[in-house]
Formats: sequence, C-alpha cells, structure tokens
Amino acid sequence: MGGGGFSVEPENLTLDEYVLAAARVETPAVGFIATASGDSELYIDHFYASFSTLPCRPSHLSLFSRTPDLRAYLLAQDVIYVGGGNTKSLLGVWREWGLPERLREAWEAGVVLAGVSAGAVCWFEQGLSDSYEGDLRVIQGLGFLTGSCCPHYSGDPERRPKYHRRLSAGEIAPGLAIDDSAAVHFIGDQIHRVVASRPGVTAYRVGLENGEVREEPLAVEHIV
Repeated sequence: MGGGGFSVEPENLTLDEYVLAAARVETPAVGFIATASGDSELYIDHFYASFSTLPCRPSHLSLFSRTPDLRAYLLAQDVIYVGGGNTKSLLGVWREWGLPERLREAWEAGVVLAGVSAGAVCWFEQGLSDSYEGDLRVIQGLGFLTGSCCPHYSGDPERRPKYHRRLSAGEIAPGLAIDDSAAVHFIGDQIHRVVASRPGVTAYRVGLENGEVREEPLAVEHIV
C-alpha cells in the first residue's frame, strides 16, 4: 500500500479488509509489526481499534520489549502487516534480529506479507524513503521483490520529481510508484492486480526509455 489503511483512514478499512481476504481463511491470524515507528503504542492501539472490528485474530510483534520466538510467531500468522515509519531503522532492527530470513520462510510457507509506506518499501530491492531529514534517499530493502518502490506517489508532491531524478541519475532501479489509497497485490513475485479504496488513484511502472523517465499507469480496480 502506497499510503492509507487503518492509520490514515480509520473510517475506510477497505484495503485492510482486502489484505485479510488474501489469506483465504475465515478468521485469519494477523500480526502487526510496528518497528518502523519504534513500536509506537498509539500506532499499535490504532491497529487493535480497527482490526478488532474485522473478522480476524489480531496481535502484534514487539522488538523493543520482551520479544517472543520470532520463527514461531511469524509462522503462526496468516497475515503479517508491517506499519509505516522510518524504513532504514526498520531494516536495521530487523537485520539485527535475523528477521528477514524468518519473514522469507513465512512468505514461502504461504503467509501473506503486507504493509503500508515503509511496510511496502521494505519488500523491494530498493526504495525511495524519507528516513533522513531533509531529503528523500535510496534505501536498500530486503529484495523479496525486484526493482524499487516509491510510496505516497500522489500524496507527497516531492515523491514524483525526486523519484524521476534518482532514476535519471542511475541511483535507483526502475520499479513501482504507488499512490496513497492504492495497493499492488503480488502472488509470488508477479503482480496479480492493483486495487484502490477511492477513485482517481493507481500504481505505475516507472523506468527509463531512451534516457527519459517513462510512467505506465497500471489498470486499477476500485474496491468497496
């Protein structure tokens, strides 16, 4: 998800419901990981307030207090939902805990991996991130998905020109730009569909053609 979801639009949980439906389980276990926000208690409270209204079994994984057996926790989930925040800090903490290997194991076992903003960027080889004050920089992600990812494409006026500039300079790989309130659904490492919780938003393939940046808007389904 490029942006949106329960933390931004608590009155519109369409994308969150879509994520749960992808698990194909009547009452999926969904584990929220709020590392990018430093395990913000307010963010976690918002997660429970929203997901307790949905047909699921919500829980959260803490990496800043007493941390459970990571492999056991992750493999017990049907959905792993990663929140937004500081992508660089998220990846640093995850790598220290050996979480990338555990997440890949969960993914290969069929657990749905999802996330918003930093929780979208992290799955790609690279991402355009606001983790640093004052500029959007290139972050090296987990590499589960090839190429780069730029969230908040429609919501932040700096994203499009700075993504284009990094692409033109060869500093970031071609990839996907995702608007707020839009989500790209992968099955394995292939795009299955693009969905949106409000009209007028989508995702784009962005790359270089004859030295110029080209955007290709992807067909989107507006879901309710």
